[in-house]
Amino acid sequence: MDTSYLNQILNRFNINEDLIDFKPITAGYINDTFLVLKSEIPVYILQRVNHNVFKNVSQLLQNIDRALLKLQASDYRTIKLLKADNGESYCKHEDSYWRLMTFINDSTTHNTTTKPKIAYEAGRIIGRFHNLLQFESPETFVETIPNFNNLPFRTTEFNEALIRTSEDRRQIAKNEIEFATRSLSKFTPFYNSGLPLRVCHNDTKLNNILFNASNEAMCLIDLDTIMAGYFHYDFGDAVRTIVNTANEDEQDLSKITFSKPLFEAFIEGLDSNASFLSNEEIKLLPIAAALMPFMHGLRALTDFLNGNIYYKVAYENQNLDRCISLFHFTKLAFQNEEYMSEFIGSKLKKLN
Repeated sequence: MDTSYLNQILNRFNINEDLIDFKPITAGYINDTFLVLKSEIPVYILQRVNHNVFKNVSQLLQNIDRALLKLQASDYRTIKLLKADNGESYCKHEDSYWRLMTFINDSTTHNTTTKPKIAYEAGRIIGRFHNLLQFESPETFVETIPNFNNLPFRTTEFNEALIRTSEDRRQIAKNEIEFATRSLSKFTPFYNSGLPLRVCHNDTKLNNILFNASNEAMCLIDLDTIMAGYFHYDFGDAVRTIVNTANEDEQDLSKITFSKPLFEAFIEGLDSNASFLSNEEIKLLPIAAALMPFMHGLRALTDFLNGNIYYKVAYENQNLDRCISLFHFTKLAFQNEEYMSEFIGSKLKKLN
């Protein structure tokens, strides 16, 4: 994107300085993100919000502003949103919506890990996030993407895609379609369990956690999906990207793992901030480790069947590769359900 155009956006946030440069960040699937550097030193994150995905940008930013007021503690360092010239935490420039965030110095992210300390810290910071927000009313947070982690809704989308898709795509994805159809009923008890709604991040994959140079977790980032949900959504998303040491579109299935040492480190980190969880929530954590990779796999499969209209793809079958990888981890989570239940019970067991 043209530098002069991006400087116009910065001016909307009252940033008008010399020696500003921009570096695209390509890791995300939804928004367009730029690192803002001054004299080659990162100072801000500039982001164009995808308003085709997030239909109400104003309400989205209100959710984030509300959460950031509570996400303040000595052991939780978070971003700040700068105000634009309209007094809001975003601006509309021509036909696009933009926001500007502070850059946290000496921070880094990890797509995957083999280090128990990173797994432990991820569990600790996710627990801390929920601990800080536990008394917030989920009903006051707007649903930024309706039915985002609602498997019954995603199932309807999947079935509709099956009807619309071409015969070629249906045949290419035959095995994944059969696995999805066969597995759906395993999650019915979860949605019939009457779990309490909480204010959730709803996208707690490992690379949405900032770490410092000592591998200590500082905070969660990419807060667009903060809204009501079940804690299990955040738990399952974290497990699928921490316990599996391969990328989510890894084509060599032998590299996809369920690492028990990483799982145990993650649970031990969570235990340090898990007092808000009820016994019923704890009991259903193992199924969440399968639910979230399955749901993400189903969404990727649905997008493949629809012709790749939602996620950015680098090649035609990338969504299918994501689906195959995610479904493979789902199978590993099913196989380890009893183990997870025993270990979680030994660590997070409550007396009440």
